[in-house]
Amino acid sequence: MSQRTTAPPAPPSAGQQPPADSPLGNGLRQRHLSMIALGGVIGAGLFVGSGAGVAAAGPAIVVAYALSGILVMLVMRMLGEMSAANPASGSFSVHAERAIGPWAGFTAGWMFWTLLCVGVAIEAIGAAHIMTGWFPGTPSWAWVLAFMALFCGANLAAVSSFGEFEFWFAALKIGAIALFLGLGVLAVLGLLPGTSSPGTANLLPEGGFLPHGVDGLLVGVLASVVAYGGLETVTIAAAESDDPERGVAKAVRTTMWRIAVVYVGSMLVVVTLLPWNDPKVTEQGPYAATLDHLGIPAAGEVMNAVVLVALLSAMNANIYGSSRMAHSLVSRGQGPRALGKVSGRVPRRAVLASCGFGFTTVLLSYWYPDTLFAWLLNMVGGVILVVWGFTAVSQLVLRRRTEREDPARLTVRMWCFPYLTWAALAGVAGVLVLMAWNPDTRVQVAFTGGLAAFLAATGFLMQRRRASRG
Repeated sequence: MSQRTTAPPAPPSAGQQPPADSPLGNGLRQRHLSMIALGGVIGAGLFVGSGAGVAAAGPAIVVAYALSGILVMLVMRMLGEMSAANPASGSFSVHAERAIGPWAGFTAGWMFWTLLCVGVAIEAIGAAHIMTGWFPGTPSWAWVLAFMALFCGANLAAVSSFGEFEFWFAALKIGAIALFLGLGVLAVLGLLPGTSSPGTANLLPEGGFLPHGVDGLLVGVLASVVAYGGLETVTIAAAESDDPERGVAKAVRTTMWRIAVVYVGSMLVVVTLLPWNDPKVTEQGPYAATLDHLGIPAAGEVMNAVVLVALLSAMNANIYGSSRMAHSLVSRGQGPRALGKVSGRVPRRAVLASCGFGFTTVLLSYWYPDTLFAWLLNMVGGVILVVWGFTAVSQLVLRRRTEREDPARLTVRMWCFPYLTWAALAGVAGVLVLMAWNPDTRVQVAFTGGLAAFLAATGFLMQRRRASRG
C-alpha cells in the first residue's frame, strides 16, 4: 500500500489573514519579519568566528564568503519558493515530508531541533562569559539561568513578544554593522581623520592573495558556511505572520544584497585595512581588531556589547525556532503527543521542552566539557548541510507538482530551475566531501551522518508502521 502524505492546508492569498482556526497565532508583522530576515544574517559567528577563516584563507576569505554566500542564496530562494506557496511553522521539514515522505520530514525536523537546542547552550555560555568579564566574581551559571529564564518567558508569551525582542536585537546588530562598514569604507578611502588609504598593501604581500593556497581557501569556505546558519528562521516565523506569502517573498528577495553587504563587504574591509596574519584578528576577532586599528576608543568593549546582543538574539531565535519545529513535528504525528498542546496560540509545552533540552546541554558543558558536550557539538556540526540537501531535493519535486496542480501559488520562483537547484545540491555534497577530507571536520561528518542515519531509520519504521495500520 503506497504511503500518502497529507498536505498542509492551502495558505491564504496575499493580504489575507491566516485561518482563524490555525492553532498558532499571527502576531508577527511585516516589520518583525523584515528585521528577523536582516538580523538573522548577523550572528556571533560573524563577529568572532570569522577570524579563524581569515587566518586560514588570508585575503581570499572574501572569495570564500562569496562562494558559500552563493550557495546560501540558492538554498534560501528554494526555501522561499516552497514557503511562499505553502507557509508552515515546520518549514523545510513540512516540505520534505510532502515531497519525499514522512521519514524525510522526521529526519530533517528533529535534526534541526537538536541543532537549535545545542545552539541555545553555546550562545548562553558565550553570553555568560561576557557578563562575568564585566562583573568579575559573579557565577557564570547565574547568568545562564537568567538568560534562559528571560527568553523562555518571552517565548511562552504571545509570538509578538518574540517578534519585538528580535526587532530591537536586529536593529542594534544592523546599526553596529552599518557603523563598522561606514568607518571602514572611509578608512579604506583615506577619508577618516588620522588614517591614510592602505590601497592593496594588505591584499597582496605576506604570501599573496591566497597565502595558503587552495587548502586555505577550502578551510575558509567551511568556516563561512557555519556563519550563515540561522537564515532559515524567517521561513519558520512567516507562518505566524499576518501575510506569510508576502513576508517570505520580501525576505528572500533581499537575501542577495544582505549577504553581499554584510558578509562579503565587511570581510573586504577587514582584509584591506589589516594584514591577514595579524594575531589580533584571531585573538580579538576581526571586527574588534579593525576598530582597534582605527583608534576607536574601547573598541574591544564595544564589540563585546555587539557580540552579546548577537548571542542573545540567537538564543531567542533558536528557542522560538526549535519550539515551532517541535510543534510542527508533533502535529504531524512525528513526536510525543504531550508536546502538541497549544494554549494562548503558543505551543508552550514545546517551548518548555526546547528550553529544558537547551539548559540540560548547558549543564553537560560544565560537567562533561570534553566528552558529552564535545560529542553533541560534533553531532550537529554538519546538520545545516543535511537540511539544505533535503531542501534542494524537496524543491525539485514540489516545483513540478505545484506547476501541475496550482501554478498561481508560485509567487516566488527559483532561478533557472532546475539547473541551479542541481548546482546547489552539488554544492552541498561538495562541502560535505570537503568536511570529510579535512581532518579538523571529519569527525563532525561522521557524527552528523550517524545522527541522520538513526533518525532516518526511526522515521522510516514509523512510516511503515503507519502505512500497515492504514
